Amino acid sequence: MLPEPDALLCRALADDLRAAGFASAALREAWGAQADDALARGLRRPATRALGDRGDALAVLGRLWGLGLPVARGDVEAALPALRVDGAVTLGLIEVSGDAVTPAVMLRPQGFSDDQGDVEWWIASDLDESALEGPLPENHVLGVGGASETLARLQLTRRAHTALDLGTGCGIQALRLRRLVDHVVATDISERALRFTRLNALLNDVDGIETRHGSLFEPVAGETFDRVASNPPFVITPRVAGVPAYEYRDGGLEGDALVASVIGGVGAHLSPGGVAQSLGNWEYREGESGLDRVRDWIGTSMDAWVVERQVLDPLAYAELWVRDGGTVAGTPAYARLIDAWLDDFAERGVTGIGFGYALVRKPLAGAPTLARFERVDGGGEAWFGSHLAACLAAHDRAALLDDESLADSVLRVAPDVTEARHHRPGEEDPSVIELRQGGGFARTLEVDPALAALVGACDGDLSVGVLVDAIAQLLEVDAEALRADLLPRVRELLVTGFVDFADD
Repeated sequence: MLPEPDALLCRALADDLRAAGFASAALREAWGAQADDALARGLRRPATRALGDRGDALAVLGRLWGLGLPVARGDVEAALPALRVDGAVTLGLIEVSGDAVTPAVMLRPQGFSDDQGDVEWWIASDLDESALEGPLPENHVLGVGGASETLARLQLTRRAHTALDLGTGCGIQALRLRRLVDHVVATDISERALRFTRLNALLNDVDGIETRHGSLFEPVAGETFDRVASNPPFVITPRVAGVPAYEYRDGGLEGDALVASVIGGVGAHLSPGGVAQSLGNWEYREGESGLDRVRDWIGTSMDAWVVERQVLDPLAYAELWVRDGGTVAGTPAYARLIDAWLDDFAERGVTGIGFGYALVRKPLAGAPTLARFERVDGGGEAWFGSHLAACLAAHDRAALLDDESLADSVLRVAPDVTEARHHRPGEEDPSVIELRQGGGFARTLEVDPALAALVGACDGDLSVGVLVDAIAQLLEVDAEALRADLLPRVRELLVTGFVDFADD
């Protein structure tokens, strides 16, 4: 078990890391961009080659905690003048045998940017596959991976009083929430994970994070929060002997029941106006859509926006997670695990597995106004939290307006929106008109000439109704019929961020 972190020792470690220049950019420069990219694929050798025989503090700590390699005790003593080797042992960060020091954890700089600015933390987690040179143990505490990065980019960027990080792991979401939230409760079924969370909070001098041990919502029974974030152990795993049950990815329930418990149960723990955001996987079963199943989990009393980014077939899904656990393709163990996954899916008639994320919001008052369950392909999620917050605000404002009030509104096209027109050779009029979004989900929307003209004219000057009347006259169509056609689509453009209210 990882020792309980000591605040004074964590402060000394932070001083040493800062003095060594132990930062993302410095490490990337030390071993080069190519080697840095190779590390993401579990390849350490390019980085060790680049460091060569360098003995400065950055290189020593980079080998030890960045790459998970043994180093000489004398080098570690020199690199950690405040903490010393004995202090690192007390924190559970290293093990010493004679003159050799081996890492007990990974400790890596993690840069992050949001509306508050740029920050870089040091994040400790368990040794990864490259350092272990084999499969992960079932109680492995994951560091900052692709899923946690995605969830962080999705987080709304508005301030709140209270937040819950459900299934905190190493604590990265709790740290990020704390930048905008006064008090964060971080829960996990793993006491080891909670100790990593406390270590990382102390190491980065972040207060206001309270850790609680327990499964799902048990540690916060009867409590509500303004914000909830969850990167739950969503991987669908066969419940049979011989299949590893990794705590960081497997919630211990059959199929997608863990995700259903999180997404379906979170509404009871939201304050009025509170928002929960979660990643998840959900099953498509014979005759039953995965998105429809998620809709049923949430019910009709909450606002919901669920985005599905990808659907994998059962074999592709099984291969993804068997490889993730460190089992090598082509071995008998690999084939046995694949069979276990396929048998499990077959028992429930699973035809596909959706990947995506869900936003659930408790209405401030009255009935819900938002119910979006959509498949969105392509595009990135960089800075998506700000985009999502703006889209929700636009939706909420539009939901209060009847059609006449919406027609009286003045809109402007978003600055990241461009238009593309496709013409058949020799034809003057375009056969296809597309609106393209540079930010957010990078949506591409095919539109007709009337809607294209309306969006093009939304410059913050004239109201929607005036613009529609002018377009109707130009196209020689009935103005009332055109208004009835365009106003619902204007509402869609508002919630997807193509246009916004000009006075916001």
